[in-house]
Amino acid sequence: MIPASGGAAFKRLSPKVIRFARYGCANRPFFHIVVMECIEQIGSFDPLTNKYNEKLVSLNFERIKYWIGHGAIPSTPVAELLGLAGFFPIHPRTYMTAWRNRRANEPRETVEQSPENIAVSNQ
Repeated sequence: MIPASGGAAFKRLSPKVIRFARYGCANRPFFHIVVMECIEQIGSFDPLTNKYNEKLVSLNFERIKYWIGHGAIPSTPVAELLGLAGFFPIHPRTYMTAWRNRRANEPRETVEQSPENIAVSNQ
């Protein structure tokens, strides 16, 4: 909570946050990766795939190292992206998302005939 007086001191001492700032149109999102409180852009992310089925990411690792060294905290989506880029360890939610995607894309026959299901049905 911001104090009634001395708000500038609170703002100066509060931790900086590295997060996404949404830009673009309604059906064409585009994100800048920014450090809040001083509003410096340190990267960009295009979540929609291009014609080569790629999502484009641009990161300034020197500035990210600088801000993390000065106490900036990345938000969870930014931490996931930095994990995929190799800057951080891979975020656990990334593993869970990949597992769910693989589970949803495998054929139903494979799920029904898995060894656990066959063992349960034979008993």
